[in-house]
Amino acid sequence: MGKMKPFKIWSMLLVLLLVISACSPSESSETETSDGQAEASEGGTIVVTSVREPDTVDVQRTTWVDDANNHLYEPLLRFDFDGNIVPALAESYEVSTDGLVVSFTLREGATFHTGTPVTSDAVKISFERFIESSPTSYMIGPLKEIKVIDDRTFEFHFSEPFAPFLSNATVSYLAPLDPSVIGEYSEDLTDVASSAGILKVSEIKRGSSITYVPYENFNLGPAYSENKGAATFDEVVFRFISDDDTRLLEFKRGNSQIMMSVPPNYIKELEADPNVTLERTLANGHVYLGFNNQKPIFQDKNIRQAIALAVDRSTIVDFALEGSAQPIYGPLPPTIPGYSQTVEDEAAAKYARDLEEAKSLLAESGYTETNGDGFVVKDGKPLSIELWVTQEPTMQRIAQVLQNQLKEVGIEIRISVQEDATIRAQSPEGVHEMLLWTYGWYDADILNSMFGRGLSTRVHYQNDELISILEKARVVVDTDERMALYEEAQRIIVEEAPWVPLFVRENVLAHRDLEGLKIHPITGTIIWSDVKLKK
Repeated sequence: MGKMKPFKIWSMLLVLLLVISACSPSESSETETSDGQAEASEGGTIVVTSVREPDTVDVQRTTWVDDANNHLYEPLLRFDFDGNIVPALAESYEVSTDGLVVSFTLREGATFHTGTPVTSDAVKISFERFIESSPTSYMIGPLKEIKVIDDRTFEFHFSEPFAPFLSNATVSYLAPLDPSVIGEYSEDLTDVASSAGILKVSEIKRGSSITYVPYENFNLGPAYSENKGAATFDEVVFRFISDDDTRLLEFKRGNSQIMMSVPPNYIKELEADPNVTLERTLANGHVYLGFNNQKPIFQDKNIRQAIALAVDRSTIVDFALEGSAQPIYGPLPPTIPGYSQTVEDEAAAKYARDLEEAKSLLAESGYTETNGDGFVVKDGKPLSIELWVTQEPTMQRIAQVLQNQLKEVGIEIRISVQEDATIRAQSPEGVHEMLLWTYGWYDADILNSMFGRGLSTRVHYQNDELISILEKARVVVDTDERMALYEEAQRIIVEEAPWVPLFVRENVLAHRDLEGLKIHPITGTIIWSDVKLKK
């Protein structure tokens, strides 16, 4: 829009002023810089395309949280950009010298999306629901009591120190839910969950989209954002599109402003577009080939190690991800405290691709013959395993690479494409044989979530020695001692090979027509506080 010359006719000026005054304050307005370029303005709809649809917006009823259901929650604590734990919904916190009591003071005036005040009683009610029925209730540790001191002060009392608690308290799983909504809707908060985050639910269309609007009374903006109050756009719509080509087309046409999880084969094309900005963060977890260790075939360590030896991670990264990942052999990525370069080097040496050694291990387990299709046979049955993989094209390409690599040692892989929701729901029941899956977390206690007693819902592996070490690491207050325990635990996991770590993904997000968008370097999530649309 070009600049207008001054009007000399006062009647025309009056008409112009009347038109301006008639505009609604909520409408977007366009401004220009001195060189005629459009600036960011308030209002408007931001569209985000994502591969995965959350099964629920109630984080107390799910095991999967990402940008599409994360931002309606405000946790008690958060990570700053340097990885330090700082207050969020809580104004301050304090840990007793014996590690048994963690005290919190809530920010004054904080409210849930319904306008209900965030009080100590509200937090207690929410955490009681979490403890009673959440599939991730283990995150709270050996909690003995939540003691309310006054409206803004409360204490978590533990039966023994619980080292991961503070880092766990930074994520939305442990963010308080609105007790008035809990009371009204009882257990079914699938589409109506309410908390105190920067976004609140506006509309949910199952199988299609979730629309959020800014919470107008939000005033908990973090130190790393300029805006401490409500977001200034009108709404943000998460559209769920599993097909990569469709997501790219919608983004290039301007029908979406943010494209999550950019497929590796589109990165160079988008980098060349001057209107597109790419944000990159290294994932705080890794993609792995998981065995269902309850199945008889995987109770044989030779089989597990043979598969690990048949995998060529570099080919997977180069072909399926076009280099946008880092091969990994050990249980933890370098982005999680507790990562050990020593363990990683030992694992890389142990499981460097060795087809002859893999075949030798299979032969030791009785697979000494080969059928006409080239697959090894024992007691007349070929070694044939079904692999569950999501609908994400990149994961399917990875599965195809694995299929070809394992065929070289005589193992048949039957790829079965499943919906994410199916894998999340049925893998805890042990229905699968193998799966291609991923995890992400901010603390080495993720190993307890993966391999702890009764907690191994994806790989179903139980090892008493490993469990003992992981449980001890949860109660050790001294950081150095705790990290040493995790190193010991990782060595057991490397030797036992209950899974095959593959790579640490480089998360790539593309955005256009926006200003002020930042990605948190620790959590990899969008920071909505300063985001504005360019008009």
